[in-house]
Amino acid sequence: MARVLAVSISEKKGMRKANVPEALAVADFGFEGDAHASSNWHRQISLLAIESIDKMRAAGLDVNPGDFAENITTEGIDLVSLPIGTKVRLGASVVGEVSQIGKKCHARCAIYEQAGDCVMPKEGIFIKVLTGGVVRPGDAVEVI
Repeated sequence: MARVLAVSISEKKGMRKANVPEALAVADFGFEGDAHASSNWHRQISLLAIESIDKMRAAGLDVNPGDFAENITTEGIDLVSLPIGTKVRLGASVVGEVSQIGKKCHARCAIYEQAGDCVMPKEGIFIKVLTGGVVRPGDAVEVI
């Protein structure tokens, strides 16, 4: 079963995110208190697999969930294989729609400088929140 391994937010863009015990996803907005939340765009919540982070660890980097500015670190799901438009359920009630796969990275952003590389542009995905609710580590991740 795929699951949420970590939930992370930050007050500023371009920084590592801090792991939190839970976050409130607001429909058509993103995580309350996160710098990337906005009703004006499609990248409301970002997801990155622990398997992607493990690739960076294998390359010698000391990185953890949230270090690539992802909101949700998943385990057991191949995120980049989900086509745009795929709906995913996070926990009991949150539903999001895949809106973007990968992204253009800022030239040598703070994350790159801190971590030495960034997998988010290649292996991260973004969702738009359709139905809000609370997301916690351990919650199931389900394609619907």
